[in-house]
Amino acid sequence: ATVLAQAMIQEGLKNVTSGANPVGLRQGIDKAVKVAVEALHENSQKVENKNEIAQVGAISAADEEIGRYISEAMEKVGNDGVITIEESNGLNTELEVVEGMQFDRGYQSPYMVTDSDKMVAELERPYILVTDKKISSFQDILPLLEQVVQSNRPILIVADEVEGDALTNI
Repeated sequence: ATVLAQAMIQEGLKNVTSGANPVGLRQGIDKAVKVAVEALHENSQKVENKNEIAQVGAISAADEEIGRYISEAMEKVGNDGVITIEESNGLNTELEVVEGMQFDRGYQSPYMVTDSDKMVAELERPYILVTDKKISSFQDILPLLEQVVQSNRPILIVADEVEGDALTNI
């Protein structure tokens, strides 16, 4: 998908530079994406068991052993789990399951770091605020933050985005 997106962007920029109408180009790309997604859905086959997952993994990695590892990882984390592949300094391939949650972003400001040597934010017994909203106004969350400060505990905010004076003041 990344290679395809990169090619579409490069070709799109070439066409716009050559005088193509950007709006028409965008509409054409949208139509092509829709047709491609429909074709993928029509031609896709559901992978139903551990053996089939191993086969797909082996074909993708060109390695049967890696296919088995992928299948085992999928069995352990489920369809909604996250699988992260890391290069090792050793010679062995191993599977490690880490419990918990993973986010695609970390802290939004370097001022949130609690351990500057490791560049991490470690919180002990934090209150946790989870929202699917953007937090832009500090005034909107000020009453909550005042209560948190009085309790002498940290707060972890998981939000769609924290921006503006809310980010500045937190």
